[in-house]
Amino acid sequence: MREQIAEGLQAMGLAASESQVDALARYLELMAKWNRVYNLTAITDPARMVIRHILDSLSVAPWLPPQGRMLDVGTGAGLPGLPLAILLPETEWQLLDSNGKKTRFVQQAIAELGVNRETAGRVKVVRTRVQDYHAEAPFSVVLSRAYASLLDFVRSVDHLWLPGTRLMTLKTEPQEQELRALREQGIDIEITRPRVPGIEAPRSLVILERQDS
Repeated sequence: MREQIAEGLQAMGLAASESQVDALARYLELMAKWNRVYNLTAITDPARMVIRHILDSLSVAPWLPPQGRMLDVGTGAGLPGLPLAILLPETEWQLLDSNGKKTRFVQQAIAELGVNRETAGRVKVVRTRVQDYHAEAPFSVVLSRAYASLLDFVRSVDHLWLPGTRLMTLKTEPQEQELRALREQGIDIEITRPRVPGIEAPRSLVILERQDS
């Protein structure tokens, strides 16, 4: 897995140290171990886990600020937030999900990988519904790849969308009617096409920003 991760990052133009590659590989090993009991992911083939969980998550990295507070909504087993936190060590993360089994796994992974060793509390797990979550400080980015509907994502995080905050979501292909509805609300939309080795289907990163922010 380590070699595949390193080669994938190089193909995507992302720099990572040996320790970061090692941490990403150990994260997948932990996920595979816990998956036998906790049903964290339907993907069990190691090569596909690297592509779908690590490389796909990290495809967002070029569009994230190198520093700042980030929120991963519907993080599940820690995706995409935990791989991004490993790759971007100066960012802070809140990984949010309402599933207790999955948040327990993410908490254990953070501890075993030593993600907070140098900066205590840099990555935190929050078990709650996003609709019930109220942040103690604004986020630079609110990110998710858990929503099928772009409009549902926007509605669910609207109370967290403060001036200066950008929303980002990974999708296969955004629906034109959803994009039109958002533009009518005065929302600026940027759509990029991250390149993920091993994924041939269209992949879109939708970036949303309010015009009054």
